[in-house]
Amino acid sequence: MTRSRLALSAFAAAALLALAAITAAAGGWWTPWASRYIQGVDVSWHQGAIDWRALAENDVAFAYIKATEGGDHVDPLFAANWAQAGEAGLYRGAYHFFTLCRPGALQASNFMAVVPPVAVALPPALDLEHMGPCREGPTMTDVIAEARTFMDRVEAHYGVRPIIYTTREFHDAHLSELEGERFWIRSLGAQPSFRQTDWVIWQHHNRGHRRGVQGPIDLNAFRGDADALAAFANATRQTS
Repeated sequence: MTRSRLALSAFAAAALLALAAITAAAGGWWTPWASRYIQGVDVSWHQGAIDWRALAENDVAFAYIKATEGGDHVDPLFAANWAQAGEAGLYRGAYHFFTLCRPGALQASNFMAVVPPVAVALPPALDLEHMGPCREGPTMTDVIAEARTFMDRVEAHYGVRPIIYTTREFHDAHLSELEGERFWIRSLGAQPSFRQTDWVIWQHHNRGHRRGVQGPIDLNAFRGDADALAAFANATRQTS
């Protein structure tokens, strides 16, 4: 083998090792398209206790925190996560996991009873991904109408329109005719292929790793620069 070929092989091997290291650090695959955006996470009780200050120092600018689910469930770590994320200086927002088993108005009341109104916060997020049937009571027949009821009530309470988190499966089954909303799209390992002009946040990973968290964590990208993120979080017009 010639010296030039040896050098080329060595370079290729080094490049592959570097890519493998990046991939391992990311938690299983590399999403280079997401790296150009501002990075954030979303969490729930599944992550256990979080060192929020360490997390904030590890290329994380914002966090969505699970608050509630359905008509009466409250995430047991929401209050602690909400307070500590704020203390760490992260932009924070709360999300509600929507089920097809309780009216949208009831689910909105559950969320509003738990999440405090604050001057600086990301818009509330409505997590629309539950595809399973209801164990008790009928499954709702008009998902868009119930979701809009939730969003209208939450918007009236907090003064900002919620965004919608969804998957391709749920979207195509229930939301394809919904217009005029902002979206947070789950598209693991690839840029969103639907709602391409409507998405604001992209969940690009579901098994990432960041300091301050034991185990895997969801990674998200915000579609905008630092000023846009500040405006999205209402930080440009603090009221208290």
